[in-house]
Amino acid sequence: MNMALTRTPAETALGMALPHRRMEDWRWTDLRTLVDRPYPPRIEVKAKASDVERLLKSSPFARVAATRIVFVNGIYDDARSQLANGHVASAIEPDDPVLELNALAAMDGARLSLSGETDTPVELVFISTEAEARTIAIRNVIDVAPGSTVTLIETHLGEGNYLANPVTELRIGAGARVDRVKVELDSQDALHLGHLLVTLEKNARFNDFTLTSGARVNRQNGNCLFKGQNAQAHISGAYLLSGRQHADTRLVVDHAVPHCTSRELFKCVMDDHARGIFQGKVVVRPDAQKTDGKQSSHALLLSGTAEFDAKPELEIFADDVVCGHGATSGDLNHDHLFYLKSRGIPEAEARKLLVAAFVSEAFDTVQHEGLREALAALVEAKFG
Repeated sequence: MNMALTRTPAETALGMALPHRRMEDWRWTDLRTLVDRPYPPRIEVKAKASDVERLLKSSPFARVAATRIVFVNGIYDDARSQLANGHVASAIEPDDPVLELNALAAMDGARLSLSGETDTPVELVFISTEAEARTIAIRNVIDVAPGSTVTLIETHLGEGNYLANPVTELRIGAGARVDRVKVELDSQDALHLGHLLVTLEKNARFNDFTLTSGARVNRQNGNCLFKGQNAQAHISGAYLLSGRQHADTRLVVDHAVPHCTSRELFKCVMDDHARGIFQGKVVVRPDAQKTDGKQSSHALLLSGTAEFDAKPELEIFADDVVCGHGATSGDLNHDHLFYLKSRGIPEAEARKLLVAAFVSEAFDTVQHEGLREALAALVEAKFG
């Protein structure tokens, strides 16, 4: 029997098939349904300077980042960037729909080689201005030299209806430390399909936090591969969703060598009819003895119509390991809410305090104080 699916108008415009709910990794995010119109790739849009400046100023890290690399509608903006950009060269094989789309549609991206020791953040800003519906694909390749200390910010801002498709390949050298913060503040009409691929050499340290708050549909894939022993990765994230927003994270942490540590923590807040999904998988290969890997996801449902789905997985092929996973979901603790109200705090303010306390644990690993303060302000603004 021929089970081939007729291509939708969106698939025809993109030149590829979209994942659907019959595929295990995409069963909660059926892009054949969610991508409801054509988003043709490689359309160049000239932005108004006033629109770009306004969106740049809206970045929560405008006062924190000393160095910026700016892309407007998928194209590098030399005039607004403080760091030279190089030619993007990547060896990523498009074995995933998000990567396949990026391989077909990417027009530009950041090619950076970073070295030295500094906690001064480098911000990559991706701005999309209002224009015809289109795909804006970006391919970033970032190499961090051995022994370096780097703080990276990835900020996504936009207006209008578009499909954002950013892919970042991050290669962390031996003994280097990278602190990375990604904030997704795309237009409420947009779709965000992103992918992060990280490799860690021996003794490398990686602290990563992603805030998902914009876009009506968000799917973020992550692959973290340990290539050298005694490396550590702390990967966390938070959802701040309302209305009918839909966010799905698929994270795979691959322990390919011994003596490595991984931690994954996601705190997800959904209100109204919003839906959040977390799919986390830890793989421990046969030679990866002494692995220490733990993951957890926790959901806070602020309405009876919000939804959260979790799929934690462990694939362990070694016998001398410490691994675990867990997932919880529920509403606000009514005892805590009553306590705050009994101290004279209005209910709305008490709810905001409890939500902020719930989310804040996810960005505890953010080393830079200014970044933590900016993230806290975003949480307050979303549910204030």
